[in-house]
Amino acid sequence: MNDQIKSAMANSVIIIIISLLLLLASTWWRMNNQFSQGEAALRRGDFTGAVAGFESALHMYIPYHPTIEKAAEMLWQIGETNERLGDINRALIAYRSLRSSFYADHWLATPGMAWIKKCDNKIAALIPLQHER
Repeated sequence: MNDQIKSAMANSVIIIIISLLLLLASTWWRMNNQFSQGEAALRRGDFTGAVAGFESALHMYIPYHPTIEKAAEMLWQIGETNERLGDINRALIAYRSLRSSFYADHWLATPGMAWIKKCDNKIAALIPLQHER
């Protein structure tokens, strides 16, 4: 291989690595930003904004990142809080949002299967209650 081809290949590898690092950094920043927006909305009592923020953070899925688990936990807590308050519709929105976020992150495997199973159980238990009202 001549030096010109080696140089082009090395430059290509460097460009790919830099692009992947920029993608990771951008995803990381957006995930943290969305999580912060969800927290701020929750503090204001903005149900829709809180669910949207935490759901969006989950859509920025980075494997093993602690914010993913925090966002899932926040959506779960929103669901449980609304369930305790008797607002079955909002509880279902939170649980379905949590479940669908992990399904949306599916690529080679579906992350959050434990969360999905918990949500499936909650949703199955709450749907009959929703129709009673």
